[in-house]
Amino acid sequence: MSATKFKRILLKLSGEALMGDGQFGIDPDTVARMAGEVKAAKDTGLEICLVIGGGNIFRGMAGAAKGMDRAQADYMGMLATVMNALAMQNALEQLGVTTRVQSAIQMDTVCEPVIRRRAERHLDKGRVVIFAAGVGSPYFTTDSGAALRAAEMKCDALLKGTSVDGVYDADPKNNPDAVRYQTLSFDRVLADNLRVMDASAVALCRDNDIPIVVFSIREQGNLASVLAGTGTSTIVETEGN
Repeated sequence: MSATKFKRILLKLSGEALMGDGQFGIDPDTVARMAGEVKAAKDTGLEICLVIGGGNIFRGMAGAAKGMDRAQADYMGMLATVMNALAMQNALEQLGVTTRVQSAIQMDTVCEPVIRRRAERHLDKGRVVIFAAGVGSPYFTTDSGAALRAAEMKCDALLKGTSVDGVYDADPKNNPDAVRYQTLSFDRVLADNLRVMDASAVALCRDNDIPIVVFSIREQGNLASVLAGTGTSTIVETEGN
C-alpha cells in the first residue's frame, strides 16, 4: 500500500492517544507531535479528514456502565470529542495548516455544523477538516462516525491510529505470543469479532469498499511510513483486493 494510491483519507485517532504519558486529558506536546505528522502527510498532497475520539476526557459507555443514562453519557462523550478537535485545530494552525472543525452537534460559536458540501470545499482549498461529535446521536461510537464521514467524503481509505501496531489474534499486551495479521477481510473481522472497530463501522466500510488501515500512532513518523507502504499495520479490505 502506498500513499500514491490515495487522494483523500480519513484519519481516526483515539482520544487516549492525546493523553501522552498521562492518565487523563490533553497533553499539548503529544497533540503538537501528532499535528506534525498530519502536516507531513498533507504535504505529500493528500487531502485529510480527521475524527478524534473522546476517551481521554469522557467515554459514554463507561459512564453508562456506572449507572448514568446511556444517551446522556454519550452526549457528554460527543462534547469531549469537540474539545479534542479544537485542541488539534489549534496545534495544526500553529504549524500553518488551515483547519476547520465541523460538529454533528450544532455549536456555532466554536465550530461549523457538519455540511458535506462545505467540507468538500474546504478540502478542495487544501484545508484539513476535523469532524467532531460522532454522528450526532447516542448509541453510536466515534468509529461509526469515522466510517460515516469517510463514506460521505468519498475517502480512499480510513486509517485508524491506535496504541498497537495492527490487529492481533489475541491481546498483545497480555499475550507475548499474539500474532499480528498483515491483511484481513471485512467478513473475517465481523465473523471472528476481532474488534478492529465496532461492527457497524466495519460493515459501513465494507459496503462502501473503504479499506481500514490499523497502525500505531504512538510511534513518531509512523503515519508517513504506513502511507509510504513501509510501516507496520494491518489492512482490512474486501476479500480478493
